[in-house]
Amino acid sequence: MIDVLAPFRLDGKVAILTGASSGLGARFARVLDSAGASVVLAARRQDRLDALAAELKNAVTMSCDVSEPEAPERLVAHAVEQRGSVDIVVNNAGVTTVTPALRESAEEFRRVVDVNLVAPFLVARAAAAVMRDHGRGGSIVNVASAAGYKSSPMLPQAAYVSSKTGVRGLTRELALQWARYGIRVNALAPGMFPSEMTTDLVDNDELRTAFEQSVPLRRVGREDELDGILLYLASDASTYVTGQTFIVDGGGSLI
Repeated sequence: MIDVLAPFRLDGKVAILTGASSGLGARFARVLDSAGASVVLAARRQDRLDALAAELKNAVTMSCDVSEPEAPERLVAHAVEQRGSVDIVVNNAGVTTVTPALRESAEEFRRVVDVNLVAPFLVARAAAAVMRDHGRGGSIVNVASAAGYKSSPMLPQAAYVSSKTGVRGLTRELALQWARYGIRVNALAPGMFPSEMTTDLVDNDELRTAFEQSVPLRRVGREDELDGILLYLASDASTYVTGQTFIVDGGGSLI
């Protein structure tokens, strides 16, 4: 009998997760932990990381801002020091500014790009060096966004859209460069899901209704609806998949 669920297990694997302190990141941590991974939780808020780690079976934490120049290297070094290696990276940390472009400062734009695009590159690069050296390959999952495919008149966010569009290109390029080492690089692109970043839209009845009418499935996503795609991309279930971005947006990008 074929055990079709076995490839989805993460037993014995070490996973770095950025942006782990709340929202989708906290959910991703629980998914990775439930599948058997040892999870290295990274975010700026240490108190939230500690509370989350206490819920999990096998987790360590590191408080850091991944947009700071030395933070990605330190994070990967911490994972190796605490758990011996790195097998999985989930680049989830992200920020946005909902500001019309004519009023968006260069500093605001640069900050979003640093967190959403530069930091994932630096974390992935540091982890890929470890994966290459240990010779077992690995999986890097970048969290992009459906906003990288389609802009919304309700959400003027030039920096966010630019950065998340860049994540798609970064994913494709790193996948091509690192395939020789058995390192797979993929991305998932969520549509509208409840999180700290989307509170202003999701909790506003008028805006939420307008958004839901623009989505074929007529609703925002539930956090559990990313569990399967995350686990698929992180695990050996997707060992012949690399360079791809998977949109999970209720069909919003179709229209």
